[in-house]
Amino acid sequence: MRRNKIFYSSSIGISLLFVLLVSCKTQNTMAVPKEQLVDKVYPLLDTENSRWFFFSSATRPFGMMNLSPDTEIKGDWGTGYKYKTDTVKGFSHIHEWQMAGLSLMPVSVTNENKKGIFTDFYSKFSHKKEKITPGYHSLVLERYQITTELTSTKRVGFHRYTFPEKAQKAILFNLNTILGPCDNIEGTLEKNNNQELTGSFVMAPTTRRPKPLKVFFKIKLNQPITAIELDKKTGNYLVNLEPSSQKVLMKVGLSYTSVENATNNIEQELPHWDFDQVVSESRTEWNNLLGRIKIEGGTEKDQRRFYTDLWHALQGRKMISDVNGAYPDNTGEKFRIGQLPLGADGKPKYNQYNSDSFWGAQWTINSLWGLVYPEIMEDFVHSLMQYYKDGGMIPRGPAGGNYTYVMTGASTTPFMVSAIQKGLIKDDLEAIYVALKKNHMLNGIMGKAGYEHDTNIGGGMKYYMDKGYVPYPLPEGTTFGLHQDGASQTMEYAYQDWTLAQLAKKLNHQDDYNYFMKRSKNYQNVFDPSQGWMRPKNADGKWFQNFDPYQYEHGFIESNSAQSTWFVPHDIDGLVELMGGKQKAITKLNAQFEVAQKLSFTSGTSHAAELHPEYSRIPINFGNQPSIQTSFIFNLLGRPDLTQYWTRNVLKETFSGLAPNTGYNGDEDQGLMGSLNVLLKIGLFQMNGGTEQNPEYQLGSPLFNKITIALNPKYYSGKEFVIKASENSAENIYINQVKLNDTVIENFHISHDKITNGGELILEMTNKPKL
Repeated sequence: MRRNKIFYSSSIGISLLFVLLVSCKTQNTMAVPKEQLVDKVYPLLDTENSRWFFFSSATRPFGMMNLSPDTEIKGDWGTGYKYKTDTVKGFSHIHEWQMAGLSLMPVSVTNENKKGIFTDFYSKFSHKKEKITPGYHSLVLERYQITTELTSTKRVGFHRYTFPEKAQKAILFNLNTILGPCDNIEGTLEKNNNQELTGSFVMAPTTRRPKPLKVFFKIKLNQPITAIELDKKTGNYLVNLEPSSQKVLMKVGLSYTSVENATNNIEQELPHWDFDQVVSESRTEWNNLLGRIKIEGGTEKDQRRFYTDLWHALQGRKMISDVNGAYPDNTGEKFRIGQLPLGADGKPKYNQYNSDSFWGAQWTINSLWGLVYPEIMEDFVHSLMQYYKDGGMIPRGPAGGNYTYVMTGASTTPFMVSAIQKGLIKDDLEAIYVALKKNHMLNGIMGKAGYEHDTNIGGGMKYYMDKGYVPYPLPEGTTFGLHQDGASQTMEYAYQDWTLAQLAKKLNHQDDYNYFMKRSKNYQNVFDPSQGWMRPKNADGKWFQNFDPYQYEHGFIESNSAQSTWFVPHDIDGLVELMGGKQKAITKLNAQFEVAQKLSFTSGTSHAAELHPEYSRIPINFGNQPSIQTSFIFNLLGRPDLTQYWTRNVLKETFSGLAPNTGYNGDEDQGLMGSLNVLLKIGLFQMNGGTEQNPEYQLGSPLFNKITIALNPKYYSGKEFVIKASENSAENIYINQVKLNDTVIENFHISHDKITNGGELILEMTNKPKL
């Protein structure tokens, strides 16, 4: 997809006790030198193919503060921390979807560099003197011989600098610059007293985030400020510090509402100056969340990659609300400061978030968060509803407190319906249904495609509702939005309509249920039986001419017809009937996998490679969202052995690397691909995104011998769910028999309640498929 105390409040905050309980045994028995799960994470994964919001280091899960060094600063793709660039251009605090800001750089001022320091301050660094673990980043700025260390709380960055003796210490605030996708403008800084500063800047609009957003910050230093110099040409500031052999400590509090709230964020989250304590607390928070899934077996590399995948699933999608619940609301004509509802304890009941699109979430975070991190899923549902209360629409990818209309469809509908069907959301269901239904009608979010801000044309909803499909091309032309690929849009809307129908059924809205179930069959209108593929058609009902099922886009969003033909997660039986029966469908899909394997099941080593004349023609692509479900389709075709075979091969050839030049092929959309990897590796998958009543999980071939999932007692009755794969190995990838709590399961499906009631799933592994 092209686009960016555990201190959760309320619903997440309640889980603090659970997190501590499930980890206390580990905490009490684990000696300090012993490796912890956080040490297995490899933060440098795929950083040769990075994006502005891709890389995280000195950050907390979903934290407002995203503190890390930047080696490339201009643009959305290939920026932020890019492994092969050997020059630090600043340390910035916001790396989010369409948001960036507050870059600064510690420098040693000399007579030689003082004159040009405002424009010539970059420094080389070496990976040999660098240390990165979740929540901590350290490197040496070779030009100045300054050792820099970074950590954070949710909303506060914490810096520690070790300068050379007798160095003239200073910090350059590069407030007026370009970072990632946006310009930082109108930056100002002022001294409050000898050790405190306040300031602000504006994140200018982007083509995807159409409104500006002001950022406020508070700086607290452990050493006196001797002078502040403003360079009028750049608009940037040099803060000089008193000579001392003491390490420089600096707290940076952020807020999107006020300086006062930035200050309060520091006071509430970081009242002390113990840097090592914060690093330790960050490690504990990450360890506790990673520890929700314990694995045994596999190689050391397999385990490291698994926890790196899980780490990715728990980042991106950052909070924008302050510790007191104030947040920026940019959904209306005028900017306003919103206030989240407070609980009896005076703390916000939930957080407000920025987020890239949920496009593809049905096969990723829907399942992982819903089972392992239900408090996170609940929090996001409340946040999405807050956008509806403020702006009248549930977003699919909000940034800067506003809608961005990234990608297509109503991708948050399956996410929210899944949370309801799993019992995570129980209140105000009628209000949620009304809000979701609005998105599926004219002038809802389905009517907007790819950053279309001012019209409701690109989504093609009037055609979808009148003709049963979205034409390609649209008769109105293409002067608005992106991703106007009618066949894909038709299929996406049909699936999302089906998920909304399940909620209508739950709430006894029979007429709506019938209406949306009828619309869920619209995918049939873009299936060409003469070709055996999904195929675009124009507004007159004529098939797209010179059709090539392997041609990238041209009616298919970031995919081709071969990949997208299988995007019918709600009605595989209906798709099979169109194809002429199960055997024909099996033969067709298996042949696609055999060809895709020659290209390692992806469109290349980066998202841009999808335009490559060879890679773009791959028939199955695990490098982008539209076809990442395909290996599990075999389960529904009566060939679980092929699900097991192809999934294990995809993991082996595509998602087992552990290096800066491999990982997610450059398109890890804020945790989606990391989540997918986790699910494939533990052998649990939900084809329709967990949106039916008592959602069902398909069973796959797990990579590990034993997987223990700790269940949150606030939501689920069971203590833990254990998966044991006896005789598991690189050769024994097939499942001969399945037992759940000593009861044989004849198929390869298990319901949500059976998992969340706890117990043990035994998989008898073998090297021969069971036909």
